[in-house]
Amino acid sequence: MIVVVKIGTSSLTKREIAAGSGPAGFSDSVAPAAVAHAAIDHAAIASLAAQVAVAVKDGHQLLVVTSGAITAGESVLKISRENANSATLQALSTVGQSRLMAAYEQAFTEHGINVGQVLVAPSDFFERSRYLLARGVLERLLELGVVPVVNENDAVANDAIGFGDNDRIAALVAHLVRADKLLLLTDTEGVFTADPRVAQDASLIAEVEEVDAKLEAVAGKAGSFQSRGGMASKLSAAKIAAHSGVEVVIALSKRENIIQDAIAGREVGTVFHPRDSRLSARKLWIGFALPSKGKVIVDGGAARALLDKGSSLLTVGVTEVSGEFVAGDAVEVQTSDGQVVAKGLVSLASQQAAQAAGKRSSELPQNSNAELIHRDHMIVLG
Repeated sequence: MIVVVKIGTSSLTKREIAAGSGPAGFSDSVAPAAVAHAAIDHAAIASLAAQVAVAVKDGHQLLVVTSGAITAGESVLKISRENANSATLQALSTVGQSRLMAAYEQAFTEHGINVGQVLVAPSDFFERSRYLLARGVLERLLELGVVPVVNENDAVANDAIGFGDNDRIAALVAHLVRADKLLLLTDTEGVFTADPRVAQDASLIAEVEEVDAKLEAVAGKAGSFQSRGGMASKLSAAKIAAHSGVEVVIALSKRENIIQDAIAGREVGTVFHPRDSRLSARKLWIGFALPSKGKVIVDGGAARALLDKGSSLLTVGVTEVSGEFVAGDAVEVQTSDGQVVAKGLVSLASQQAAQAAGKRSSELPQNSNAELIHRDHMIVLG
């Protein structure tokens, strides 16, 4: 079995008190006296390594997707990430990443297992040549008995600092290596019917067939300041993995033998069942990673053509256009009652799309494109 294990910042780091201020030159993030900074929790990494080692010796192939580089850098540079600018965050990640990998190498060496650092960027998942290269490297590492330790390349990826999260990276990695299971380890037992921090009657959801709007509404935001993801990003990751044919388990990182229990299919956390079909990495990226720059409203006929036939979206089926976007941007396709039917890359800018809405190809100016979103550049979500 191929298993991707993602562990979040809150599960890998701890707070420590650092007296004194940070180095000069970082006026936006200098730490005053006795400020708590994040530090690597070596015991947590040791526990993770021990469990992964057991699974590897049982014949499974495991990849670890890790967070924690930025927060690991805090304790070294004595700079708080709070209110820090992008350059400071990148500096923290650069310093922290080497410390983080050193901790992983030390922990896995005790079990006779080698680890390999793999830093990824968005282009590794949706550019075909880079996608195949990344897959080849990861598969070769697994063949050699190496545990790949994957992290987003925060040092050079500006968008990753402000937008990305490693939950989605983990889901894309699971698609990349055609994993059987994705395990998202976090600081909560799974997905609850309400926020357990404020609702005493909140109960754990054991199984999820489909991530819907109701479930997303109770997901909330990041659980701690250091965490960029939170439950909302884990549900997004579960969607990606489900469309990739990968089962997902969200579970408590500190639970004893959590990796062995999840691999064995025991009742732990929240399990998300995979879909039968498997989408391409590019369509997954369009559907779940690219931000929507606007939306187009379609009539009933167009919606049925998209849902039932997988057709392209033609301008004649569009009734309304909202938002400001240019050709190549991602937009949502909705019905008049707000149901999201699809998402795709438009061939026209918003002003041109609005002018073409409701018109057939014969009614458009010469050489105009009546195909607003080609089916090859669209993912059906309804």
